[in-house]
Amino acid sequence: MTPVTRPMNLPQSARLRLVSDRAEAAAPEITLSGVSKTYRTRDGEVPSLRPLDFRINEGEFFVVVGPSGCGKSTLLKLISGLLAPTTGEITVGGEKVTKPHGNVGIVFQNALLLPWRNILANVMLPIDMKRLPRDQHLPRAKGLLKLVGLEGFEKKLPWQLSGGMQQRASICRALVHDPRIMLMDEPFGALDAMTRERMNVELMRIQRETGKTVLLITHSIPEAVFLADRVLVMTERPGAIAAIYDVPLPRPRTLDAMADPVFTDLVQRIRKHFLTQSTLD
Repeated sequence: MTPVTRPMNLPQSARLRLVSDRAEAAAPEITLSGVSKTYRTRDGEVPSLRPLDFRINEGEFFVVVGPSGCGKSTLLKLISGLLAPTTGEITVGGEKVTKPHGNVGIVFQNALLLPWRNILANVMLPIDMKRLPRDQHLPRAKGLLKLVGLEGFEKKLPWQLSGGMQQRASICRALVHDPRIMLMDEPFGALDAMTRERMNVELMRIQRETGKTVLLITHSIPEAVFLADRVLVMTERPGAIAAIYDVPLPRPRTLDAMADPVFTDLVQRIRKHFLTQSTLD
């Protein structure tokens, strides 16, 4: 989705309509219809997600925020095809998800780089596992490392890089097979606050330059508002949709956006959902 700069002197209601109109006009990339998940255990059934209905548009930066245990990670696994829904249907690019598929790249909270492989070899790991042509994907891997500022670190081992640099390599690994969608599960939760802010800015730049559809889950309300085109707010377990908010802030964004009254107002509006729930960042 092409970033659109919205005039910041418009009333907030008008700015919200601009974002909503753009979302409605975009093509859906991911669609969930009546999707729920219940785990069956020895002690009985444990509901994780109540029926969910929403869509994520092509090229959109979509963020899910909610308390611990509300089913955010389960949602990510359902969309990737790693789990099957108990009810409902998920489509990606118009095709029903019935098994793990190659249209996603996944980034976890920890980089999970193999310590015995250098950075380039770690980025190429999906290519090796999928047995795809190395000569076709090696230039892409090197180009991604250059994109995230890791050119020259290809032969370094993971322990020789900082946490933020390792996570950049993890993002490259998720993108190397050119998936349409990036699924990100608390990707910067293990980083210190300053590095986390820098990585948020870096992630938006990467998404802007690659045009990928991003679904990111987080506990942090400010992080959700800063990154997202739209924020889905979840209730406590079993997770349901409490609200979906448009974020009417222009792109590209800098950290100065956090001082915008629209940013602070939206953070407070979302936080009110959790006044009687678990504590968030």
